[in-house]
Amino acid sequence: MIMTNLLKLSAASIAIFLALATGTGVLCQSKIGTSKNRGYRSITIDTQPAATVFVDGVRFGKTGKDGVLEIKTIATGSHLIKVRADGFAEQSVPLPATRKGSLKVTLKKTNDEAELAFQEAERLALVDRDKAIAAYKNAIKLRPSMVEAYIALARNYTEAGDYDSAAKAIADVRKVKPGLAEASAVEGRIFKESGYEDKAIASFKRAITEGRGFQPEAYAGLGLLYKEKAEGFGGAGDFDQESANYAESLKYLEKSIKQLSGAPDSIVIYQLVGLIYEREERFDDAIALYQEFLQIFPDTPEATAVRSFITQIKKRQNDR
Repeated sequence: MIMTNLLKLSAASIAIFLALATGTGVLCQSKIGTSKNRGYRSITIDTQPAATVFVDGVRFGKTGKDGVLEIKTIATGSHLIKVRADGFAEQSVPLPATRKGSLKVTLKKTNDEAELAFQEAERLALVDRDKAIAAYKNAIKLRPSMVEAYIALARNYTEAGDYDSAAKAIADVRKVKPGLAEASAVEGRIFKESGYEDKAIASFKRAITEGRGFQPEAYAGLGLLYKEKAEGFGGAGDFDQESANYAESLKYLEKSIKQLSGAPDSIVIYQLVGLIYEREERFDDAIALYQEFLQIFPDTPEATAVRSFITQIKKRQNDR
């Protein structure tokens, strides 16, 4: 019963993750390292205070009052750093594979009405979805080619349960930028939330193809979808199908973790994967995963629970 409740709680958290993992950033088409040893390096972003920092379209957090954010889990390879701050024009800079230490990202003040409208919408999205939707529409009116606004509009409509309007926003953004991986990932979520499982799977897989294999949101969506299928089979007593669908879920969730490369939004997926490992009695895998979690997120509120999970698993192993 405890395990079932934890899995359901994590599923709800992942639904939030699907909306927030990439913010409204468009994912670039580079791969984050996927080896078991991630080969992480540390990069300190130096820019405006309270600026949001993305790596390959994945949100890694905000800078402090000093304008600094240290990211300790930059994976091997080249990446794209994107920085947003209210009142400033968005800036993207490449991060070479050999770069370590500090990276200065200089932002310039903006008077661009469309960009300012988009920033207003982003602020409103945290407090008033209806006003945010209106602000995103205004940003699109001011700049019909603003891809980020269409994507954010679709996400907000999905959160509001207005799936028809969300689908229209995705159709509109595809006219502006065909083949956009993030659009297909959001479309997958729209289909999933509205009960069209097969279409959701097709859209998530399309997103992965369009992203050339890099699309952590789509992998997370597929993982959650197959997890829910596993729970359904388990509830019906079909344990072979339950196990098969858990295996399919793990395949996608593990890929999402690797591609998120230590981003804060991977916290809930780490826990969900660990809980499925426990459910499938893959105890050594669960311990290894939780230990990796603690290396990356030692000071998070979830760390205490994860340490408890490890203790409980080891006790179960000793009692067998």
